[in-house]
Amino acid sequence: MQIETRLSDALSRYLDLAVSETKLTAGNMANIDTPGYRTQGFDFDTEMRKALGTVDGQRTESVHVRDVDGLVSRPDGNNVSMDREGLQLAEAQLKFRTGVALMRLENQRVMDAIHADK
Repeated sequence: MQIETRLSDALSRYLDLAVSETKLTAGNMANIDTPGYRTQGFDFDTEMRKALGTVDGQRTESVHVRDVDGLVSRPDGNNVSMDREGLQLAEAQLKFRTGVALMRLENQRVMDAIHADK
């Protein structure tokens, strides 16, 4: 049996986005030596609003990925910055850890409500 609340659903979507951000950052890091590679990213806040605005049960799995503007390109056309990507990775990890902690609290709240009569 699976019990889902509105908050747990929102947290699940938040965690999915944090994972997507981590994967995208890892992809950028993996392509640091690829000539012509352009850093990819997405606006986490916009994607979260979009995910929360969808009708229950109709999740959109894709995020709007775009090239990141304003980065310095090397002579080979690659604009990946390991400093930027390291910060992005740390931020995504923090988001994920926060989401997991909040999900644990929500699950505990649900379990307490189930066992309240005992």
